[in-house]
Order: sequence, then C-alpha cells, then structure tokens
Amino acid sequence: MFAHNKRLQYTVRVNEPNPGLANLMLEQFGGPQGELAAAMRYFTQAVSEDDPGRKDMLFDIATEELSHLEVIGHIVAMLNKGAKGELAEAVDSEADLYKKIQGAGNDSHVTQVLYGGGPALVNSAGVPWTAAYIDTIGEPTADLRSNIAAEARAKIVYERLIALTDDPGVKEALGFLMTREIAHQKSFEKALYSIAPNFPPGKMPGDPRFANTYFNMSQGPGEMRGAWNQGENWDYVTDRDKQMAVDGGSGEAEVKLPAKDVDLLRQMAERTMSDPTIDPPTGAELGMGNQTLADGRTVSPGAQPSPGSPPLH
Repeated sequence: MFAHNKRLQYTVRVNEPNPGLANLMLEQFGGPQGELAAAMRYFTQAVSEDDPGRKDMLFDIATEELSHLEVIGHIVAMLNKGAKGELAEAVDSEADLYKKIQGAGNDSHVTQVLYGGGPALVNSAGVPWTAAYIDTIGEPTADLRSNIAAEARAKIVYERLIALTDDPGVKEALGFLMTREIAHQKSFEKALYSIAPNFPPGKMPGDPRFANTYFNMSQGPGEMRGAWNQGENWDYVTDRDKQMAVDGGSGEAEVKLPAKDVDLLRQMAERTMSDPTIDPPTGAELGMGNQTLADGRTVSPGAQPSPGSPPLH
C-alpha cells in the first residue's frame, strides 16, 4: 500500500523561471539514470526478493526514489512556471514567445508546447521513458552491483546539472538528491557484501582454465600493465597463437547434421556457387551506356580513349 504525504522530502526553492534548465532537469525525471527508472528498478526487485532484509531495504529505497521523482518534478514545474502562463495566455507576439521558451538553443520549446510546461516522462532530449531502462535480472549478486552502478551514474548526472545552474535553491535541492545517491550506494554495497560468497555473481563457478587469464588482444603502442593484468593472480597471454582455439580444438565452428540436411545444403551450395572465371557485365555498366566523345568517337563503358586523343569538352 502507498500513502502520499503532500510535503516534499526536500523543500524546493526556485529563484526564477528558467525553461531551458527545466528541460535539462527532465534527464532525472524521465531519463535512463533518473528517479522513475530507479524507483521501478528497486520496486520490481523488492517484489520478487526472498531475503527479508534485502526486501525491506529495496522497498524503502524504491519509495524514496518516488519522493525524489516528486522533488525533480516540482523543480521542473517551478522553472517552467512563467513560460507556462505566457504560453497558455499568449501574452507575447509569436516571435517573442518562441524566443523566450527556446532560449539559448535549448529544446524547451518542445516540452512547453507538447506538455504545457509540466514534467513529462521524457529525458532532456525528448525521448520517452521506457521500461528498457530497467536491467533487473533476478540474481541479487548481479542486481546489487547494477544498483550500485546506477546510483553512481545518477550522482554524476546530478553533478553536471548542479554545474549548469547558479540558482541557489535549485543547487541546494540537487545537492540533496545527489547525496542520497551516495547513501543508497552504501546500502547496496553493504547488502552485497553481506552475501558470502558474492563473486562471481550467480551459482556456477568459472572454468579455472580461463578465469585468471588476461588476453592481450590489443597490441601496439600504449600497452600498459597493472593490477588488472599482472601479478600472481593473472596469466598474461600475449602470443597470438595462444589466443586462438584456447580450448585445444580446431578453432572452427562445427555442427553435426542429419544426412538429409547435408544433402540439402550441398544442393544449395551448388545452385548458388559463384563462377570466378567470368567477368559478367553489371547493371551499373549497362546503365552507363556508350559514351560519345567530342570528336564523335564512341567509347564503351570502362574503356578509355587512346593516348593523344582530344579531351571531352
């Protein structure tokens, strides 16, 4: 059950309308790193979670993300407030009104006209929100890592939005939302490392022949060695021959087919075989037709006039 409190989790104080900034804020309303995506990601995980501790945590954070969606939505609405009235009442000339809401080359005129200045479930480029943003896979050791990464990406977007405005109230609210991303990362980290073991994700172990191998596939200037590819935990393979058919097989793709399928494939191969001994005319060559030079000579497609011939004018 959800119960709504009309007071926001954090007070929204907008110093002045700014339709362009409002449009950018939509990134955290209906974008892939936004609050709705986060809420839906954690809510769907919570519903299917069997561990009581993780289930409780996921429901708490999912519900808080909806509160953050509300904060961002109010920021968008407040930043659009002036333009909303001007657009609705058409108080300016067409050109002046368009100039105001388009300001500085942003796309706010799209969201103004289509959504009347309200927060739309689109990102800052106008792309509609989609459930494809939700990458839950149903394995806690994988989903918790994905959640940590999602909170990290959201924090970076908030940093960039904060850098784009000098409105102190907007900065303050965005700073709060950014900080909550950090808190959620910490909770997800604790939940992940409360599962032992938690790596590799899932149940099945990796093949020990390849689990600690680093294939140096991109060779040339700029190669680097570090903890990610050297030391006692890594088998560093740079020999090209040892990077192919590492299973000891032929390195070719093989399939066992019933005899009838082999016969059908052989028939198809014979029917579609290319003849490397011929040079047939093509549609492009036939379409060019014969070309007539200035001196009246005719040149067939692909042929060249003899040396010393007068040029074509």
